[in-house]
Amino acid sequence: MDKPSVLGVIGGSGLYSMSGLKVIAEHPLETVWGKPSDVIVEGQIGARTVFFLPRHGRGHHLVPSEVPYRANIAALKSLGATHILAVSAVGIMREDIRPGDLVIPDQLIDMTKGIRAHTFYGRGAAGHSLFADPFCSVFRDMLLSAVREQPVTAHDGGTYICIEGPRFSSRAESRYFRAAMNPSVIGMTAMPEASLAREAGLSYALLGLATDYDCWHETEEDVSVDAVLEVLKSNSVCAQAMVRAVSALLAPDSPRPFDDAHVQATITPEESMLPEARQMLAELFSHTYSADSV
Repeated sequence: MDKPSVLGVIGGSGLYSMSGLKVIAEHPLETVWGKPSDVIVEGQIGARTVFFLPRHGRGHHLVPSEVPYRANIAALKSLGATHILAVSAVGIMREDIRPGDLVIPDQLIDMTKGIRAHTFYGRGAAGHSLFADPFCSVFRDMLLSAVREQPVTAHDGGTYICIEGPRFSSRAESRYFRAAMNPSVIGMTAMPEASLAREAGLSYALLGLATDYDCWHETEEDVSVDAVLEVLKSNSVCAQAMVRAVSALLAPDSPRPFDDAHVQATITPEESMLPEARQMLAELFSHTYSADSV
């Protein structure tokens, strides 16, 4: 481990900025996959460096399918982030979860429809990453330790089902998801964010801010933007406290189990890669690949 572990935060609905963050620099970056959602803020929380990126851009102008997921992950990695804490509003799919609770899922079901770019591979380099457990268990444990210090109900584990959006589910869809898939929460942004983080060798965990009961519940109000934002206002303070706690727990030598995940995943030998593919992989893994011809 030649570089220290560093936290990157991707903030979703309800977490667009961080109070208590000492801003060191702002990074307007460009990657081979385009520009990230916004300028990435480099700051300090205590003695620790943190990189913060608003997923939907400042002012929330990007719908979930417009988020440049590949550029976001690549840009954060290029700045030195090794762990990604994703903060997201989620709909509730279980009776025992209440609005205002926190959920830290351990599984994912991808119901997006192929509009989003889901991989760093292609264009002359093939690879298949291992994704049986989509969230880093070591980083999840760290997040759970931070949650236990907060005066809020938190749920350990459960499945996050990711839909395309930007619309909310129909009542039939919501009931089908519950009956067929037994998810804990529903959202619109964990995929391909989680799988791209795995391909890039980053440890990824998600903090879900539970806001509403989608539209399956018999006695609760159907989801609305106003209801979601109201819950997020109260949850944002807790979310920021969680980021500060996680940054304190993430030591420079914290484990990084996916640092070399690309070595297992990549099938195409470097000498057989097309130049464009080699350039893209070299941007992510400069210690393994060269953008120059071989």
